[in-house]
Amino acid sequence: MEMWPPRHIAVEGPIGVGKTSLAKRLAIEFDAELLLEAPDENPFLPSFYQHPRQGAFAAQLFFLMQRTRQLDALHQGDIFNPVRVADFMMEKDCLFARLTLNSAEFELYQQVYSHLAVDAPAPDLVVYLQATVDVLLERIQKRGRDYEQHIEPAYLERINELYADFFSSYSQAPLFIVNAAEINFIANDLDFWALLAQIRSARTGRQFFDPLTLAAS
Repeated sequence: MEMWPPRHIAVEGPIGVGKTSLAKRLAIEFDAELLLEAPDENPFLPSFYQHPRQGAFAAQLFFLMQRTRQLDALHQGDIFNPVRVADFMMEKDCLFARLTLNSAEFELYQQVYSHLAVDAPAPDLVVYLQATVDVLLERIQKRGRDYEQHIEPAYLERINELYADFFSSYSQAPLFIVNAAEINFIANDLDFWALLAQIRSARTGRQFFDPLTLAAS
C-alpha cells in the first residue's frame, strides 16, 4: 500500500466492539463511501439469539445474501469516489457460519456460497478492533438492541477466539490491531485523533495500537 488513503478500508472485530462507529468516523474523515452491515434488517436475528440452534441457518443465509449484494455494489462503485470504508469483511461470514451451524448446515451453506461465486475484493487496509468479553457485554447492553440482550458471554468468547485465530495468519492486506477496550473514539476526539494518526502510518505488515502503552510512555 503506497498511497493514502487506501481505496478500501475494512474495520473488523467482535460484536459490540465499535466497528460501525469507527467506520462512520473514518468515512467522514476520508470523504469515503460507507458500506455498513445492517443487522437490524435481518428478520431471523432475534429468533437466533433466543434459540440459536433453530434460528442459525436462516440468519446466516440472510447475512450471506446481504453481504454478497453489498460486495457486488462495491465492484460497481462510483469511480468518482474511490475510497470506501466498510464495517465488515466477507470472510467474517464463514467464521460465523462455522460457529453457529452444525456440520450438515455448514455443508449446505458452503454449496450456496459456491453457487453465489462470491468474489470479495481484498481490503487495502484492515483495522481489527479487540476487546474483552466484559467490555463487549457492557457496550452491547449500552446500545440497547433488545435481541442482543440474550447474547451469552461464552458465545462472545468463542467469537473473540475465532477472530484471533483468523487474524493470526492474515496476510492479504496491512493489518492494524487496536486494543479498543481502553479507547473511546466516538465520545473522545483526542482518542480518535490518536487512533487516526496511527492508522495513517499503517503501510505494510501488522501494527498495534494500545492506548495504555501510549499513556505510559
